[in-house]
Amino acid sequence: MAENTDQLQELRDQLRQQEKLASLGTLSAGIAHEIQNPLNFVINFSKMSGKLLDDLVDVVSDNEESIPEDDREEIEDIVADLKENMQKISEHGERAISIIQGILLYSRGKEGEFIPTDTAKLVKEYVWLSYHAMRANNKGFNARIVENYAEGLPMVEVIPQDLSRAILNLMNNAFYAVWDKKCTLDDTSYEPTVEIGVSSEGEDLVISIRDNGKGMTEEVQKRLYENFFTTKPAGKGTGLGMGITRDIVENKHHGSLTFESVSEEYTCFTIKIPFKKK
Repeated sequence: MAENTDQLQELRDQLRQQEKLASLGTLSAGIAHEIQNPLNFVINFSKMSGKLLDDLVDVVSDNEESIPEDDREEIEDIVADLKENMQKISEHGERAISIIQGILLYSRGKEGEFIPTDTAKLVKEYVWLSYHAMRANNKGFNARIVENYAEGLPMVEVIPQDLSRAILNLMNNAFYAVWDKKCTLDDTSYEPTVEIGVSSEGEDLVISIRDNGKGMTEEVQKRLYENFFTTKPAGKGTGLGMGITRDIVENKHHGSLTFESVSEEYTCFTIKIPFKKK
């Protein structure tokens, strides 16, 4: 009886966690929408400032004979630094806008709606969202990320908000695996590494995520897709992620989700999705 009570309480805690995550998703979409406007101002004003710098250079050039050489060289150095700064502001602002637009697109998509999608771009965005979330939640976390995105891949009809969730689940697990190994391994030469690949194989899109973390024992591999089964400490995982990921890939996208793993060495997940919707 006590064991059943404990299991019931555990289920309640996990469902409560899922409700929090769902609310967080709605909140994130709202925050993304609100942030987009000020970001647009930042980008636009950086471009305007760049044009003003060009005008300043023209003025200096027209009056260079009346400006001492030392002052002229200092002005040129300052202008060069300002141009570089404006360029960086614009580049990072555009990247932030791209991420926000992706979040809004995926959150607004109708449930089950297939949309032609640049899957390499989608994967890349969620790789880095997962990375920065891991860094924010775990002081000292870092990992080497190796990305291989094939060029010229066609747009693929997928359910973006679902596929992005699957990628996020796999990336979160990969980063946790290398972080857990780093924290427990007495080896300063160990470099946490996660490799991501997006390519084509025949009529299929192939997404692979490989980490050199703790790997999985045979028992964990057998129970991997069981609901509420998790190897993470309490509060770190719900045990629902892998079951949801397999459902997204195999049932919703008619693809396949496979893995290879060696305990204490590596784990590699491979997603295959047909280019043409079945």
